Amino acid sequence: MSSLGKKRLDVAIAITTYAIGSSGISATPTPGIEVPKQVVLTAADIAMYTSIWKTYFQEELSSKQLTDMLTELGLVTVAAAGTAYIVSKATTAILCEITDWLGPVGWGVTVAIAGSLTGLFGATWAVYCDYLYRQKEPQAV
Repeated sequence: MSSLGKKRLDVAIAITTYAIGSSGISATPTPGIEVPKQVVLTAADIAMYTSIWKTYFQEELSSKQLTDMLTELGLVTVAAAGTAYIVSKATTAILCEITDWLGPVGWGVTVAIAGSLTGLFGATWAVYCDYLYRQKEPQAV
């Protein structure tokens, strides 16, 4: 397996692990306190993003200058992605509150939503990191 292929496999496993973890955390019914749970889930998402970055570039994400990254992504893309992320987390928190009232059926819906969102955002970040890696290491393709 090529180096890039191994990185992609490692990232896919990481995204799956984080998505399952987010689903498990979200499944726990916590009537009235969904917002703090979303903060924990956001922290887990950040850990996933840094893990993906480190898999591709063997460096901590924090060592990358934020302004460089914003320039690479384009400010509009960052603003749109950030807004989408915040809206999705707020929507998830509201849906979790509603589904807590439905019992086990609602909890299943929460699991599906949380896992899907984590997987979607993780996959999007992985595609971006893969693109940057291929630009930086053309022989890796």
